[in-house]
Amino acid sequence: MRQRGKDGMLASAKTIVLTGRPLDFATLQRIGEGTAVPVVADSAFEKVDVAYRVIAERIAMGLPVYGANTGVGSMKDRLWTAGDLAEFNSALVKAHHFGTGEFFRKAIVRKAIAIRINTALGGHTGCSVPLVQAFLALIEHGVVPAVHRHGSIGCADIGLMGQVASVLTGAGEAFFDGQLLPAEEALSLAGLKPFVMLPRDALASLSVNAIAYAAASDVLREAASAVRVLMVTGLMSSLALGASADPWRVAATLGTRGDALVGSWLYGQSGVVDWPLPTAIHDPLSLRMTAQVFGAAVDTLLVAAERLVDATYLSDDNPVVLGGQVHASGASLPLTTTLYIETAQIGFSHVARNVLNRCILLSNGVRRNLPVNLVAPGEVASGLGPLMKLVVELYMRVQSMAVPLSAQSIVVAGGLEEEATFLPLIVERMETQVRDLRQMAAIEALLSAQAIDLLGDVPDGVTRIAYDHVRAVSPLYLKDRPLSKEIEALHRVFASQDLLKAFVAAAPMPEFDDFFALSV
Repeated sequence: MRQRGKDGMLASAKTIVLTGRPLDFATLQRIGEGTAVPVVADSAFEKVDVAYRVIAERIAMGLPVYGANTGVGSMKDRLWTAGDLAEFNSALVKAHHFGTGEFFRKAIVRKAIAIRINTALGGHTGCSVPLVQAFLALIEHGVVPAVHRHGSIGCADIGLMGQVASVLTGAGEAFFDGQLLPAEEALSLAGLKPFVMLPRDALASLSVNAIAYAAASDVLREAASAVRVLMVTGLMSSLALGASADPWRVAATLGTRGDALVGSWLYGQSGVVDWPLPTAIHDPLSLRMTAQVFGAAVDTLLVAAERLVDATYLSDDNPVVLGGQVHASGASLPLTTTLYIETAQIGFSHVARNVLNRCILLSNGVRRNLPVNLVAPGEVASGLGPLMKLVVELYMRVQSMAVPLSAQSIVVAGGLEEEATFLPLIVERMETQVRDLRQMAAIEALLSAQAIDLLGDVPDGVTRIAYDHVRAVSPLYLKDRPLSKEIEALHRVFASQDLLKAFVAAAPMPEFDDFFALSV
């Protein structure tokens, strides 16, 4: 058995056989974490080889194949001679190593490589079998290309995947055994040799959206995790505010998919606690419509994630091999997936507003005779009311990241390329939304715990778990005290995988939890 390297790979890790079928979130998560290594059965390479032979025969006849024996972009009409092909294909990947900014996490790069392998197995890419084997070898041997985040407009990640492809050839940088090394050195230490790109291999290795899809899978799963935690803190504040559970029962019975999932979950969990009697004939909308707000977030996340799973096996190459012929393709524009992700971002804005409204209700002294600012009786203090300024800012941060970007106008490559989605940037903005929503969840939990203590309520089930985690960090607020470190500590707690798994175990929502592999 080989020893585990610092990058988390293990030679004896379980294998996952890629077949060209959709990759679910559990599979991507295991590959990303390094607990599973992708392999391909020999029989699955047959489609890859058949498509490659179509490309090779066309090149041998002197016919143009975009990006294989022609230039790319504004140089598309430049036909290279047979003597130029080796140099051109080697140089093409280097020309597209231009990313800047922070590195993607290694898990995202591993997922991206797995997606590129899987989409090639459908037999439409036209790359060589050795290229697929070279990608597999990177993961198997623990070599993770260092990929800077900036360099893609979301229409084939050439500036991102170019950094991956360069490492195959010994250029660029890669992580190996916990170190960032020149790619050639990393390959040598791993017992690998630089790969020589055959015609079509270069463009096939870099002109796909695999990095964006991998990053999107990561942020969608994180977003699902955040929503599940926010559902718990929303339940906790609803308990403290004495919200009626009746609208949740209605949503569970009469709602759309997301509304019904959330309504059923909320109503079921309200039965675990000694729920207070309703304090009003009609609750404020932020309480009465919690199932609808979270239901919309759940539904849009599921739809976006379903489209993303489709993208893990459908070829987004250009050109493609179809029916023994080479065709130009527009599939490198991931617009459908992008639009649904943008829709989910708008859904997060509604969740953030919903959380803000409940936080205001907790502190304004209107519900259940709670004191203004949740000041404990007899204390001389300003209480937790000033926190509302932070909650409002976090809400506005989430809201500001929801403005759609994908329809922005661009023109590159001599006017030939004027469509884009900006998916990698949209993913980055969603990451910011998730971060700020998690801090909002932490603050809602803090306010709810204070209200619960002032009222003498007894939380149970997931509300008890949340309450105990608040009190382990933040004691009952009596005298005014600095809160910055407490809020940041609570943010870390409510963003932790351990707490998420505790919530999921205590109060599962299987259709959602299992799809996003929240227990993995």
